[in-house]
Amino acid sequence: MRATSRLIVATVIAGSLAMSGCAVNSTSPDVFTASQAQREQTVRMGTVDSVRAVQISSNNGQPSGLGVAGGAALGALAGSAIGGGRGSVATGIIGGIGGAVAGNAVENRVAMRPGVEITVRLDNGDMRAITQQTTAGESFRAGDRVRLLSSGGVTRVTH
Repeated sequence: MRATSRLIVATVIAGSLAMSGCAVNSTSPDVFTASQAQREQTVRMGTVDSVRAVQISSNNGQPSGLGVAGGAALGALAGSAIGGGRGSVATGIIGGIGGAVAGNAVENRVAMRPGVEITVRLDNGDMRAITQQTTAGESFRAGDRVRLLSSGGVTRVTH
C-alpha cells in the first residue's frame, strides 16, 4: 500500500508540474501581452497567396525536463514495486529509463499547437510569410484580403 501511495503522490505532483507550463506563451493572433496593448502598430494590406497547416512548439523545441524527471520518477517507482529484493533495484532502474523516455515524448507532444503559415503578397508587391496559431473564428484562403499588424518584431495576420 505504501508503494501505491507514493505512486499516486508522484503522479499528482508530476501532473501538476507538467500542467503549470501549458499556458505560458501564445502565438494566437487574438492574444496580446500587456506590453503590446495600447501600442501603435504598423498596418499593411495584402492578399493571401498560400496557406499551409503547421505545428507550433510552445516550448521552442526545448523541453523543460519535467517530462523526463516526472516520467523517470514514476517509472522508477512502478518498476521497483514489481521486483523483489535485488530485482526491485533492476526493475526500478529499467522503469526509470523507460519512464524518462516516455515522459519526454509526452511533454513534446503536449507542447505542440496547430498553426498556419500564411504567405501574403503585400500591395507593394513584397511577399511575407507569417506563422501563427490557428483560431476558431478565423480561417484564411488564397485570395483573401488581409491586414498584417506589426509592432516590436511581432506580426499578426487578420481579416
